[in-house]
Amino acid sequence: TIVLNNPRRRNALSLPMLRCLRQDLLHDVKSRELRVIVIAAEGPVFCSGHDLKELSTEDDVKHHSQVFELCAEVMTLIQKLPVPVIAKVNGLATAAGCQLVASCDIAVASEKSKFATPGVNIGLFCSTPAVALGRSLPRKVALEMLFTGEPLSAHEALMHGLVSKVVPEDKLEEETMKISHKICESSKSVLALGKATFYRQITQDLDSAYKITTQVMVDNLTLRDGQEGIEAFIQKRKPVWTH
Repeated sequence: TIVLNNPRRRNALSLPMLRCLRQDLLHDVKSRELRVIVIAAEGPVFCSGHDLKELSTEDDVKHHSQVFELCAEVMTLIQKLPVPVIAKVNGLATAAGCQLVASCDIAVASEKSKFATPGVNIGLFCSTPAVALGRSLPRKVALEMLFTGEPLSAHEALMHGLVSKVVPEDKLEEETMKISHKICESSKSVLALGKATFYRQITQDLDSAYKITTQVMVDNLTLRDGQEGIEAFIQKRKPVWTH
């Protein structure tokens, strides 16, 4: 579990926060023991997005580029990791914080959570958050969020596909762990192959997507765990994964 822990600054994605997040996401990434990553936060705000003090005119264009480039690197890293990444959201997620939720593989939110891209209200359109939002939400829903800055409730976010589940606040930890433990029952190597393939095929046309995934199904059968799972099913026993 990675915890955003600067509630006094509303867990803003400052350069130091982004560097720490990148480092923590990569921590033990090749270890067989690492099976799932949960991103959580301290305080009433999950993440408020970029630290606007870093984006003032006092800093130069080079610094601004560094902020946005590192943020994009972290967001894309989440989908390149070989294990599932779950956002555990209990509070407000705005701008790049909303982008972080949209970039995770799974998102579980408490009923009090809200999601917004309000950059337009301060003259800084949420263009980079729009990349993740536009790939998670129907276009018209994403654009209404981006054009108006108005928040989605947790249940609206669920209805439109920004989050996977909405639960009462006192059930958030339990539900997140339930999903995590279910993931841990599967083979890490099979999940890694499946996750990488999902993101690879999702941007392709239908024929190309089937061409890619057909070959991956064949490749999956060459994995030791691919054969172990089938043999265990036939023999009516639990599989013993080597990962």
